[in-house]
Amino acid sequence: MTTNEELYERGLRVIPGGVNSPVRAFRSVGGVPYFVSRAEGAHVWDVSGLRFIDLVQSYGASILGHADPEVVAAITEAAGRGSTYGAPTEGEVVLAEELCSRVPGMEQVRLVSSGTEAAMSAVRLARGATGRSTIVKFAGNYHGHSDALLAAAGSGVAERVIGTGVVPDSAGVTAGAVADTLVLPYNRVPTLTDDVAVVCVEPVAANMGLVTPQPGFLEGLRAECDRVGALLLFDEVITGFRLGVGGATERLGVRPDVWCFGKVIGGGLPMGAFGGSAEVMANLAPLGPVYQAGTLSGNPLATAAGLTVLRRLDSDAYARLDATAAALATGLRLAFTSAGIDVVVPRIGPLVGLFFGTQPPTDFDEASASVALGRYPAFFHGMLQRGVALAPGPYEVMFPSLAHTDADIVQVVEAAHEVAAELAEGHASV
Repeated sequence: MTTNEELYERGLRVIPGGVNSPVRAFRSVGGVPYFVSRAEGAHVWDVSGLRFIDLVQSYGASILGHADPEVVAAITEAAGRGSTYGAPTEGEVVLAEELCSRVPGMEQVRLVSSGTEAAMSAVRLARGATGRSTIVKFAGNYHGHSDALLAAAGSGVAERVIGTGVVPDSAGVTAGAVADTLVLPYNRVPTLTDDVAVVCVEPVAANMGLVTPQPGFLEGLRAECDRVGALLLFDEVITGFRLGVGGATERLGVRPDVWCFGKVIGGGLPMGAFGGSAEVMANLAPLGPVYQAGTLSGNPLATAAGLTVLRRLDSDAYARLDATAAALATGLRLAFTSAGIDVVVPRIGPLVGLFFGTQPPTDFDEASASVALGRYPAFFHGMLQRGVALAPGPYEVMFPSLAHTDADIVQVVEAAHEVAAELAEGHASV
């Protein structure tokens, strides 16, 4: 039987770092990554046959759980008709109709292949529509790895020692690439100048742990963008169609000018989208001067999977997701409180975070201070040893799915009680 260690060693020889995305590398928690051989519902199995309750769920993409039978059937049927054509399909139109029908104010969308591509294209669109250059983003918000947005980003980038302001987070990103990017603290409304094209924000920050918007923050951004004629962009790659039928716009009551989506809308396959009003979207080629294209955009397998998922996500589904996430958050909070360890377990809808400390962070500096306590690696490995898979990085969130049962949550909470007790006694180890 192939082991995780063997596969990792083989991977190191042919893949930089042995993995195809840095967040999978276990660098921030230590140890060898588990290699998934299969998944079903709330569970994944590694190549050695160990089963885990999975709270990663492909970082939120698998909202129904893994290998949902209806999604598998839709992909299979679509694959039988061909996997890509380089020509438009009915599925693209139907998925676009579904997305626009759900989000208040979004009249048109352009389908792409990833969240990174969606954010990159949306920023280009905003610059083209306004004729301005400056991008405003917030420290700890992650908008993919395009050059202009890779400054003071969250998620896996935050696990490195990074700068703030306009210092690139990556070698190979020139100072010029981020010269027109202004990075500001999350949850503080800035005073904008009239050279700002777009303000990019995660309406709920889920790439620096889970940091919720303070009252008035999003409303203040909307008003300030209106004042200077800038566009407001909601990056809903994580929150889109996870927080509710209409995503963050519906749940939080603030309407941006441009949206970005990913994860859920692909049903587990590579898919992203960006959208806005018909007036804003008219700036895109072939109608307008802002060029964007993609051979695999609107891939027929991904549109079939995404449409199958979205049609299952009604108000009853979100009520079940909320209840599952609430039980998880309450159980985790109690597990640490009973062990005498200070934690904060924020939750908004089906998103659950965990910070060590006494106060919920409101920005990236405060989230980083929690991470700097250094307790996450021991917590992560303690849970993994007990059959619970969390993201191997302290800046990620937990994604309970519709496949997680009450019994799954009870098992997760029981494991957390044991790990918290070990942490309190100083016995937990990586």
